[in-house]
Amino acid sequence: MTVQKVAIVAGGGQNLGEALSYRLAEDGYNVAVVDLNGDNANSVAAEIESKFSKVAIGIKADLTNEVEVASMVEKTVSKFGQIDLLVYNAGYAKSSKITNFDLTAWETSMAVNLTGYFLCAREVSKVMIEQGYGNIIQINSKSGKVGSKHNSGYSASKFGGVGLTQSLALDLAEHNIRVNSIMPGNLLSSPMFQSLLPQYAKKLGIPESEVEQVYIDKVPLKRGCEYDDIANAVLFYASDKAAYCTGQSINVTGGQVMF
Repeated sequence: MTVQKVAIVAGGGQNLGEALSYRLAEDGYNVAVVDLNGDNANSVAAEIESKFSKVAIGIKADLTNEVEVASMVEKTVSKFGQIDLLVYNAGYAKSSKITNFDLTAWETSMAVNLTGYFLCAREVSKVMIEQGYGNIIQINSKSGKVGSKHNSGYSASKFGGVGLTQSLALDLAEHNIRVNSIMPGNLLSSPMFQSLLPQYAKKLGIPESEVEQVYIDKVPLKRGCEYDDIANAVLFYASDKAAYCTGQSINVTGGQVMF
């Protein structure tokens, strides 16, 4: 009998999270798709059931709210009886020079990128400890290893995620739970990056049409990061092939960041 695996994709209703939800389903996971936009979560879940013949549920949740996070975990366990994998993919970015960086944007960066990760990991780990196994993967960023000009809130929250990943790995190793962060390079075609083009153009003093090439030129492999690049890393570090890896921050940057 085939063992059914269960994944939660937090921030799984669109963009990279949607792509990760589909790849996990393709790899054999039943999926709880969690998103602030409930319609998006339900739509992705329906597509998984239709296209991949896996069981999926959509859950609307504010991942910065501990009551809603606890409820999300309860709904997942009620539906599937287990949680093998948590992928924390929710993210927020606002680009501005520090002198004009809005406090609300700073606090939102910390809430979504760091506090949400903490809350989801805390609640999911309770289930995984009882199971005696589990896997937690945070989608971080290369900005969690190197500072990012005009992105102080985003970068600071992502640096915090690296420390949290290492601490969680130490807390949970005795329970056979591994915790790692994936550090993507620039997802140039993603809606998040595209939304920042005007701000990046202003920062660089160039037309918006030239911004993507500037970022491509920084990468030794001379291309932007793609959703599949991240999904490939997630599937590997969720698998038994990475059984001796925990507390790591894994670069998927085309060589742009090498430590």
